[in-house]
Amino acid sequence: MMIRDAEDGDWPSIYPFFSEIVAAGHSYAYPADLSLEEARAWWMEHPPGRTVVAVQGSTVLGSAKMGPNRPGRGAHVATASFMVDSAHAGRGVGRALGEHVVDWARRAGYRGIQFNAVVETNEVAVRLWRSLGFAVLATVPKAFDHPEHGLVGLHVMYLDLEE
Repeated sequence: MMIRDAEDGDWPSIYPFFSEIVAAGHSYAYPADLSLEEARAWWMEHPPGRTVVAVQGSTVLGSAKMGPNRPGRGAHVATASFMVDSAHAGRGVGRALGEHVVDWARRAGYRGIQFNAVVETNEVAVRLWRSLGFAVLATVPKAFDHPEHGLVGLHVMYLDLEE
């Protein structure tokens, strides 16, 4: 597996799993039924942000987007989002993307990484981020409308890159 910057030609390979994950409603609050071009605007970052893909040969396994969490006086803290194609789940793609983002943020001089909205019932993601050193700072109760669990909390998670 290799992680590289996403190119325009990667979007048609990202969109199918992007739309599948958004439609499932378990982990992202993006609008449902985004067209190919509407979804591209939500996922493909522009500088100072960045979008990457995890690939094996010509197959896109997953993707991550990253950049400053806030502009201006908040730009010293990064944020990121991750999606892995369900056909490639359980193969370490999410971990590899997570490690890549942490390394990128350190090299880019960010002082921390903040995830603003990790769905508390997304146990795989919460376990992964904790294993990479992230802590749950707070949980906003009933902030996410899960299709099976109803209103559940959103964790704000943080990794201090200066420790």
